[in-house]
Amino acid sequence: MVKLAAPCLSLEASGTIGDSVTFSRWKGRSYARRRVIPANPKSALQVSIRAMMRFLSQAWVDVGATPKASWLELATAAKVSGFNSFVRENMQRWRMFNAPSQTYPADESGTLPTATLDSATAGERCIDLTFDITTLADVWGVILFRSPTGTFDTALANAIRVIPVTATGALVYTDTDLDPGDYYYDARFTTKEGALGPEEGEVNATVT
Repeated sequence: MVKLAAPCLSLEASGTIGDSVTFSRWKGRSYARRRVIPANPKSALQVSIRAMMRFLSQAWVDVGATPKASWLELATAAKVSGFNSFVRENMQRWRMFNAPSQTYPADESGTLPTATLDSATAGERCIDLTFDITTLADVWGVILFRSPTGTFDTALANAIRVIPVTATGALVYTDTDLDPGDYYYDARFTTKEGALGPEEGEVNATVT
C-alpha cells in the first residue's frame, strides 16, 4: 500500500505500488526505485555486509565528540549527516576487507588488546564462542569468522558478526540457528583507529 500526502505519484508518496515500484525519502530527499527482492538474502557476502552495518549503526551513539567531529567536513561536502558519512566510508573500507574506524581518515593505528578466542561449545542448534579479554588498550570490536571446514583463511565472505568489546573478562557470543554439522571459527580484533589485528587461531565445535 502506498501512503500519500498528495495525489498518487507525488513527491511525498511512500510505500510500494504493485510490488514493482517503491517510493520513499532518504536524508530529506524523495525518491522512487524498482522493488528488488534478493535471490538469496542469506548469502555469505550479504551476512558479512549486514554484520558490519549492524555494528556501525549501533556503535555511532558511543563514539566520542572528537571522533564524531572528524566526519563533519566529509559530511558537509556530501550534504549528509556525520552518521551517514561514518557508515558510508566504513562500509567502503569493509568491502575492501579493512577494519572500520571511529575517526576520519582512518590511520589504522592503535594498540590491539591482550585477548584470545578461547573456545567453542556446542548446544542445541547453537555454539557459544568464548573470548578472554585481559586488557582493552584501543580495542573497538572483534570480527568473528565461520567456515564449514578447518584451516581456513579469514575473509570478507566468511565474516558473520562484529562484536563490540567494552570490558575485560569473559565475552561470550552465541551463534544460533545452526544445522547439525561441524563449524570452525576464527576472530580478529580491531582498534578504534581502524587497525585489523591478526587471526586469533581456530576453534571448532559440532552441532548434533
